[in-house]
Amino acid sequence: MARVFHVPAGSSRSGARRAAEVPPASAVRPASGPSTGTERRGGIVAGYLAPHPPHLVYAENPPQNEPRSTGGWEVLRWGYEELRRRLRAHRPDVLVVHAPHWITMVGHHVNCVPNPRGVSVEPIFPHLFRYHYDFDTDVELAEAIVEEGENAGLVTSALREEGVRVDYATIGALHLANPAWDLPVVSLSANNNPYYYSDASLAEMETLGAATRRAIERTGRRAVLLGSNSLSHLHWDTEPDLPEDMSVERPFNHQQYAGDMELLQTIREGPTSRLKEAVPKHIEATSSETKAGSLTWLLAAMGWPAIAGDVLAYGTVIATGNAVIEWVP
Repeated sequence: MARVFHVPAGSSRSGARRAAEVPPASAVRPASGPSTGTERRGGIVAGYLAPHPPHLVYAENPPQNEPRSTGGWEVLRWGYEELRRRLRAHRPDVLVVHAPHWITMVGHHVNCVPNPRGVSVEPIFPHLFRYHYDFDTDVELAEAIVEEGENAGLVTSALREEGVRVDYATIGALHLANPAWDLPVVSLSANNNPYYYSDASLAEMETLGAATRRAIERTGRRAVLLGSNSLSHLHWDTEPDLPEDMSVERPFNHQQYAGDMELLQTIREGPTSRLKEAVPKHIEATSSETKAGSLTWLLAAMGWPAIAGDVLAYGTVIATGNAVIEWVP
């Protein structure tokens, strides 16, 4: 049996910014250590809601993914194209991702393996997602997040086991945000309590977010955060013969769609502090995947900024609602 990441505990933007031409991140970031200079001071420079449906990677036909498609889900993929352009303009040193499918039963784990390599397979859709990954971890930052989490009273562990398979949600979000894979990464687990206790652990995710921010500032990194979850999460239990047949792609029902639109309107209006009440309400109404805490972690790490989110795209994937959103503090 393949080993997986289940281990014991141990709004609007300026036209000038959007039009900015910048060199590739790999050409401007230091090989190691914190950013230097006034233009590249450390801290969280942007955060994105970056959902991970394997269908989006499948539809792009990247060379790392074995299955081949004829396209599909274009609006969401166009949203990710815009995310990539904006991410480059932020010139980050590192991507920090929290995803729902590295599930840990005891506490929060941080990947401290220097160079994770292997094949990530989506267990429900193995015919769509068999992805060969090879990336670098910012181990110094990862260890700092573990330390800051422990100091905040969280059960926090450093994953150091070479060869452990990285979950598809982490890989999917990272590929869709940065298919060049030329930035180091830190990935965090999702403590499984929310799957049993609804939104009971969202307060703890705020603590984890604050710890993540302190670690980023302490190490001087210029970081972009990816909170990887879908919105409404009721979905079909069968698929068409051609998975990318968009004639059958639609919301699960009107209630799920309406719930997503209500949440997205709150995001578009801002400030983010309104989401402290809106997210639990949305979870109750739509079985939202935000119950895993990725969005709460993201906004807490950014300090719940008094800004609106910029919704780059919304669409459904096997009926689940998915949005690509940017916040720039």
